[in-house]
Amino acid sequence: MDLGIAGKKALVNGGSAGLGKGSAKALAREGVELYISARGEERLLATAEEIRAETGATVIPIVADHASDAGRDAILSIIPDPDILVGTCSPAPFSPDFRKVTVAEWQEHLAVGLISPVEFMRATIDGMCERGFGRVVNISTAASKFPAELRALSGPPRAALSNYSVAISKAVAKYNVCVNNLLPGMHHTATAHERFSKMGEEQGISYDQVVQDWIDEWGIPTNTFGDIDDFGAICAMLCSQQANYIIGQNLVIDGGVTNSTF
Repeated sequence: MDLGIAGKKALVNGGSAGLGKGSAKALAREGVELYISARGEERLLATAEEIRAETGATVIPIVADHASDAGRDAILSIIPDPDILVGTCSPAPFSPDFRKVTVAEWQEHLAVGLISPVEFMRATIDGMCERGFGRVVNISTAASKFPAELRALSGPPRAALSNYSVAISKAVAKYNVCVNNLLPGMHHTATAHERFSKMGEEQGISYDQVVQDWIDEWGIPTNTFGDIDDFGAICAMLCSQQANYIIGQNLVIDGGVTNSTF
C-alpha cells in the first residue's frame, strides 16, 4: 500500500534504536527524506547506514540530545520544517518503590518525556499548518493510560503529553495536521535487551527466560514481546495521507495485556 508520503521530510527523534529505529526504517521504506537524532554517535551513524543500505532512502543523522535546549536548537537548525515528526526516548528505569523517586529524577524524565516533545511540536506545527500537511506521532507508553507503580517515572510525564497532544490536535486538524500518540507495552528493544539481560545475569538465567517470566507475570495474551518493525509499520500508517481522519488518538500496542472496552 502506498502511504502517499514519498518525498516528505520526516524527523525521528530518538531514532537510533528500538521503537524509534523501527519507525524510522518504516518511514524510509516509504521514500521520505529521513532525519534521525540521538545522543550516541556510534550507534546513530550505524543505524543511518543500515537504513540507507536497506531502503535506498536519504538519511541524515543528527547527534544531539533532544531533551536539552541546545540539542533541540541543533536539530531544528538542520531540519526546521519537517512534514512528519516522530518522537521517542529510552524508557525510564523501573521504580519498584515510588517513595524513592527523587526530585532530580522527576525533572530529568519530565524533560525527556514531556517538555521535549511539546517543544518540538510548538516549533514545527505552524509550518505544517501553512503547508497543509503534517503528521505528529509521539511514541509514549501504555503506562500513561494504565498506571503501575513500577512505571511511576514513565507513565505520569507521558500521560501529561497525551493530554497536551489531544488538546492541540483539535486546533490543527483543519489544516490536515494530525497529532496522535502510540502507547507501547513491552517490545524487544535495545533497552529491554540490556535491562533483561542484566536481570538474567543476576538470577543466573537467560534473557529469553527473563522475558518469559515477565510475560507470565503480567499476563501478556500473545505470549510474546512486540517486534520493533511491526511497531514501525503502525507508526508509518499514522504518518500516511490516509490517516487524515485520525485525530488525537492514543493507541495502545501491548499484546493485549491491558484491558479496556474503549
